[in-house]
Amino acid sequence: MVPNPEPAPPPSPTPRDASATPSATPAPPPPPAAPPTPPVPLTALLAHEELGLRQIAGPDAARTGAVVHWVHTSEMADPYPYLLGGELLLTAGVHVPAADADGAADRLDAYAARIVAAGGAALGFGVAPVHDTVPQALVEACERHGLPLLEVPPRTTFSGIARAVWQLMAEARHAELRRVAQAQQGLAAAASRPDPVPALLRQLAARLGGYAALYGPDGTPTQAAGTSPEAAAGVALGRLVGVVNPGAVPGAVVGAGQGQAGVAGQPGHVGQAGQTGQAGQAGQAERAPRPAPASATDTVTGTHLAAYALAGAHGLALGVATRQREPGDHTLAGVAAVLLSLLTAPHQGAAESARSAALVGLLLGAEPEDVAPLLGAGSWTVVHARVRRGDHERPPPTPASLAAALGSTLADDGRRAEGYAETRADAAADGTPHPVRLLLPADREPAPQSGWTLGVSAPAGAGALPAADAQAARALRRAEATRVPLVRHRETGLAGLVAPAEADAHARALLAPLGGGPLAETLRTWLSLHGSWDRTAAALAVHRNTVRQRITRCAALLDADLDDPDVRMELWFALGRTDGVG
Repeated sequence: MVPNPEPAPPPSPTPRDASATPSATPAPPPPPAAPPTPPVPLTALLAHEELGLRQIAGPDAARTGAVVHWVHTSEMADPYPYLLGGELLLTAGVHVPAADADGAADRLDAYAARIVAAGGAALGFGVAPVHDTVPQALVEACERHGLPLLEVPPRTTFSGIARAVWQLMAEARHAELRRVAQAQQGLAAAASRPDPVPALLRQLAARLGGYAALYGPDGTPTQAAGTSPEAAAGVALGRLVGVVNPGAVPGAVVGAGQGQAGVAGQPGHVGQAGQTGQAGQAGQAERAPRPAPASATDTVTGTHLAAYALAGAHGLALGVATRQREPGDHTLAGVAAVLLSLLTAPHQGAAESARSAALVGLLLGAEPEDVAPLLGAGSWTVVHARVRRGDHERPPPTPASLAAALGSTLADDGRRAEGYAETRADAAADGTPHPVRLLLPADREPAPQSGWTLGVSAPAGAGALPAADAQAARALRRAEATRVPLVRHRETGLAGLVAPAEADAHARALLAPLGGGPLAETLRTWLSLHGSWDRTAAALAVHRNTVRQRITRCAALLDADLDDPDVRMELWFALGRTDGVG
């Protein structure tokens, strides 16, 4: 095992570099940033028969639940500046002094202490080619500092260990994806029950193995499921709800510009949260401008806490407490928060309830045609709309105003607006904004709208909406090409499938070698008469041989086989698009 060369330290030391000497006493490092894949239990590596690893010092991995986030190889006497935390550090002991060297034990003690200070998960020591056995002084140092020490046999390469870790991570990632997918189906099924809110909370608590509660505007849980957290964690969770939803709980405030968030009044108990700002005392900081999800860890009881403000639910929030936190738990809690937002939002009547029922049905995998009756229409019209080019109206038209003007029935533009509009703020490569798409009941006839160019599909059932969407897109292209405010799709055969501008450009390019004139006219007449030489000659009042010469010339100029029906069809289409022909 040949050690990998280490990069030179940066010329201007970072805070960690400043203390990167064995004699310095480092400050406790921040929690390592977890990678997007689940970590690998150290016990799984020890159980890997092909690796043959053996733990010879440090706390028992099965008892502590030690995990590895990544693998790093280093022969530095002080690897602290190059560790992120959570590594299995591998070394062949190039830097390890001989057992009889002066200060060898002290140097190895400082080495183990620095790895622990950097947040290293474990140390793997490769036996051979430098050392025949793991130095006893290193074993004692790792035991003293609580650092798991693994003996790597000569037959095991460091790259083989790294590959095994990545394979275990991939397997864990796939298992986690399956777990999340199954849990999402369970949450959607619970949301469709007659008692959806308590059923959803029970399902979430069971999937997370913890506690889930719906908090009211006063900051107290109104419905809950699962095992209640300890008192201190319960108080911290209630305050975390105030952080994500400060308008609902008096006194819960969020500071500005500190780059970190916590729970008000619990600075020693709650760690980093997923919201900008830092909690402080009431009256000493600004309220958060808008609710946002946040998470924190209660370091006293070891309970993982998370809170999610429910959109449009007037001060309601979801609070979650678990003893362990898996990588997919945040996704599951986020799905539950979305479903709770739908289930608890104030309804506008039966129509809004039907829309929520339709959405839950789609989450459960129902076919669009099965849920379409809940939306009050049997057939639909798709509209594509784009802000008219060169239109300088002030203020510019918005998707919400367009949806309201057309009387659309669904909304998907980021606002609970009256009407349905799906808008994308990004633009195509040429700078043209992407179109807004609307869905209207077929009995509503869309009219031209100021500032917009519209393309309207033919009426279609729920199962044919993808085809109607394509029709609306083509109609919008025709409307923009002809500079009219609205174009409705009409069944016009194959020609209707190509935008006029594109068809004209293709026709001009295809027929350019003919140069117009008698060649193009002869070809058009010959094709219209199904290739009859005599009838073409009579129609053009020329000799039969002249027709043959001209058609032969056309075939040569176009480099085409005019006996091929596909070629004839394309040429006929192109001739019909050129000026002065047909």
